[in-house]
Amino acid sequence: MKTIEVIEKEDISNVSFTKREVISDPEERKNRMADLYRSQTLGNLLRTKVKLTFKSADEKIFQVYTTVWAVGTDFVSLKGGVYIPISSILKVD
Repeated sequence: MKTIEVIEKEDISNVSFTKREVISDPEERKNRMADLYRSQTLGNLLRTKVKLTFKSADEKIFQVYTTVWAVGTDFVSLKGGVYIPISSILKVD
């Protein structure tokens, strides 16, 4: 696996995202959504942060430690009004 670069949530706006889905397996995509909804619940009820690992358009892998406020159909909303396309998210810890 490529090197994971830790990024601050405020710097995500400088990242370009691909329109391509980064997870090919439908079951893994389903699991990602379940993990995102769980992280949304933890963020809203307990203010718990999670690690989101995602891929940029130039194939770099980033990780941010943050609170997930909302999960939509195409994007997740983080604290501070930052958005990440769900199709770019590799992993939720």
